[in-house]
Amino acid sequence: MNHLIRPAERADAATIYRFVCELAEFEKALDKVETTEEGLAEAIFGEGSVTGGLIAEIDGKPAGFAVYYFTFSTWQGRNGIYLEDLYVSPEFRGAGLGKALMRAVAEVAVTRNCGRMEWSVLDWNVDAIRVYDGVGGKPQSEWIRYRLEDEALSAFAGQ
Repeated sequence: MNHLIRPAERADAATIYRFVCELAEFEKALDKVETTEEGLAEAIFGEGSVTGGLIAEIDGKPAGFAVYYFTFSTWQGRNGIYLEDLYVSPEFRGAGLGKALMRAVAEVAVTRNCGRMEWSVLDWNVDAIRVYDGVGGKPQSEWIRYRLEDEALSAFAGQ
């Protein structure tokens, strides 16, 4: 099987949306997906977007994707890159595509002079954790991630 990792294009929005839904289903959170294909297309490929994507193909067929965005570290004084989503369809797992997608995001980070690459993983996703450990990633267990969303975000903002 020949694989290719390539930059995502606006024409890939339907494929990305399908992968987002498959990932959400895998994470037992399909009901949390609020976006649409059009919403993803605008967010990732619209003017001024700091988000990028990659598509993994095997023998010309979409097999997985990664979506990332740029962050900033005041301590390093430069951008970082955050891997928002990484997903490989079940029938293509075990072929090294997850690692290849991660490497491609790392290449973007190095090319853009980013000081770090970060991502999150659900604690029960031991297969992904194994991959992340294998590429040299280190858990940041001293940090607790917080989130404000939806009504709580609006309420806090005074809206």
